[in-house]
Amino acid sequence: MGALHNLAVAARRLASVRRAARRAAVRTSAPADAAAWEPEAFLAAWSALLAKLPPGAVRRHALVSVPVDRPPWTDTGLALAAGERVTLFGAGRAWLSRPLDLWVGPQFQLWARVGESGPIFNGPRAHHSFVSDRAGRLYLGSYFPGQWGDPSGRVATDLRAYRRIRGGLAAAALVWGDAGPEAGLDAVAAAGDVGGLAAAERARLAAPVEPPEGWRPLWLLGRSEIFRAEPCDGRRAVACRVRGDVGILQKEAALALEPGTRLRWSWRVDALPSELPEDTALSHDYVSIAVEFEDGRDVTYTWSRRLPAGRSYWCPLPTWTDREHHVVVRSGTEGLGRWHDEERDLYADHAARMGPPPARIVRVWLIAVGLFQRRPADAWFADAFLVQGERAVRVI
Repeated sequence: MGALHNLAVAARRLASVRRAARRAAVRTSAPADAAAWEPEAFLAAWSALLAKLPPGAVRRHALVSVPVDRPPWTDTGLALAAGERVTLFGAGRAWLSRPLDLWVGPQFQLWARVGESGPIFNGPRAHHSFVSDRAGRLYLGSYFPGQWGDPSGRVATDLRAYRRIRGGLAAAALVWGDAGPEAGLDAVAAAGDVGGLAAAERARLAAPVEPPEGWRPLWLLGRSEIFRAEPCDGRRAVACRVRGDVGILQKEAALALEPGTRLRWSWRVDALPSELPEDTALSHDYVSIAVEFEDGRDVTYTWSRRLPAGRSYWCPLPTWTDREHHVVVRSGTEGLGRWHDEERDLYADHAARMGPPPARIVRVWLIAVGLFQRRPADAWFADAFLVQGERAVRVI
């Protein structure tokens, strides 16, 4: 039944891809999306633009092809000093399946580190700026299908999996002079820009999207701009905007896991990121709230497009299948655009679906995945509490 279900989802995905291809307009200009650039064209455009810049606008630079079919790290040849300010622009795609239009772009895929021991980092978009925290060579890495084993950039999964990936990434790394990235980006934009990327990074620096206070990204997925503190309908809330990306925020919440311990929350979901059942690796796009236990596993509560309420399943992604269990609490499109109050017995859910409960809760998560189908989704989370008897610990 599992194999047949996966094949059925793949067939529906293929049909959707073909319909989208028939509707697609012919591109007549440079791609606006960094992922749509061919790496060679991207590097050529940057080479031509850098030649036109006034002296001193860029102190040093590197234009680099980043392979996606081998373990991740590529030496850019660019030596950074501690305190130097750098902007990194990424382009290209790592293809999992061209027929199924499954790929990941540079925001998720392109990571960096200074020196050979990290720490590793990514950007909230396909372009981002950073201050080097140490002296060393700049390395760039293509992440998927691996999973980081530690913050130095060691890959914990089978390195042979990279051989199946096709496509390629490219990056332009610009080290700014004393005037800093803002002045440098203005100079690049004035010289003609590359697909509007310098102007976009200048605007991002002026108005960065930060996680809500007390929340931090899960380090092995890195940063994104999915989550932000944003009131909705007069309620204090965390907004979730998925645009073909993925993110997990975590908040510390130490509490004993006792019988009757509950998670209570409210959410408003306006659009779901999946058109398909979310329980396959081809279609695993969703928004949810989750609770992590001291054994490193978590239970996550989702609103499914196709799966019935009450259905539960282990994560279909190979690197997560033994650590995350999904429970569907709402299904379909009925109720989208309205607030709903939810409550789940964490102890009972763990005992029934995951085995004997561990002793403690350690964190609450907010999760959003839109990498696979790249459908826009919007949601808000509010009034989330861990509840034991009369005690309620607010997390949102």
